[in-house]
Amino acid sequence: MCTIKVMRLTKPTLMPYHPIISDERDIPYTLTQEQTDRDISKPELLDHFGVSDLLTLPQNFGNIFLGETFSSYISVHNDSNQTCSDILLKADLQTSSQRLLLPGVNSQPKSTLKPNQSIDDVIQHEVKELGTHILVCAVSYTTEAGEKMAFRKFFKFQVLKPLDVKTKFYNAESDDVYLEVQIQNITPGPVYMEHVRLDPSNTYRSEELNTLEGVKSPGNVFGRVDYLNPADTRQYLYCLTPKAELYLENKVLKGVTNIGKLDIVWKTNLGEKGRLQTSQLLRVAPGYGDIRVTVEHIADDVPLEKTFNVTLRITNCCEREMDLTMVLQNDLNSGLLWSGLSGRKLGILQQNECMDLSLTLIATVPGLQTISGLRLTDNILKRTYEHDEIAQVFVYNDE
Repeated sequence: MCTIKVMRLTKPTLMPYHPIISDERDIPYTLTQEQTDRDISKPELLDHFGVSDLLTLPQNFGNIFLGETFSSYISVHNDSNQTCSDILLKADLQTSSQRLLLPGVNSQPKSTLKPNQSIDDVIQHEVKELGTHILVCAVSYTTEAGEKMAFRKFFKFQVLKPLDVKTKFYNAESDDVYLEVQIQNITPGPVYMEHVRLDPSNTYRSEELNTLEGVKSPGNVFGRVDYLNPADTRQYLYCLTPKAELYLENKVLKGVTNIGKLDIVWKTNLGEKGRLQTSQLLRVAPGYGDIRVTVEHIADDVPLEKTFNVTLRITNCCEREMDLTMVLQNDLNSGLLWSGLSGRKLGILQQNECMDLSLTLIATVPGLQTISGLRLTDNILKRTYEHDEIAQVFVYNDE
């Protein structure tokens, strides 16, 4: 007695236009020209353009991509000449991992459905899984004779991947983390990137490095029209800086691997919106060893045969205290030589504590030179830690 029809709701597309082109001197020119002129899909004032200015509804289910909103129109129609009662429509979506009851479908039975009348409803669901999806529509009703009837219909479709997202991490010496995001459009059409945002974890502050400060207003580095064509790849860069409270305990900072997650929103060429959120991005935490040496202050360039200062921070990263002695080793082939007392005792450095050292060097060779030769000895375990290639400085001749 009752039937059900399901139609996917989607935006129309531009009708393709396939003109038949022939030379005026050809015999079939007159016939083909008449057919071309009568073609309703012919765009106005563009005789040989491949796309019409008319819109057409899709003839099949079409592609559904991860992150898009699946919309469908469901209609239950009474084809008989009898009145049905207690009509109940349910719809759920089955995936490989779960079964979801779709909202929007009438949860309460409709009391009566007269002949040639319909129950119409629209369901919407944001697709969050790849692979095969099955839309299950179940209808139950009671006939005039009191007989209970029920039937189900299944509609299978595939959810495809719209974007290929790859990430790379770069650990800076200053504890900053640079995140490079590569996004490739693997859909058959262009997409408009509405925004690509990094939501950092509670241990980092994020700075986007994809914008330009313009004269009137800031813009992105990709231009005014932010389209990503099929198979094209775009790179986004972010800088994550640890929050100040993390430096209170170096052990916590050393173990931080959770960076945050990406929130990507795009639109198709006809305005259909899609959204993709990645899982938490994790990086491999850098290993600092027992002692970490970082540069707090150094000049970018120094004059030849002049002394200059560098401030180094020594951090105890192990789980015990250390009694340190500093030794400065000079290499005569190097362009930089230490100037100061070697073999100086630095004293006790507790675990997760740090101290700053102001050291002096003299430049002997022009060019880009590397600071090396710092040796720190733990007098408790009689263990020496060698630190070379600490920093670089440019030496110039001012004569």
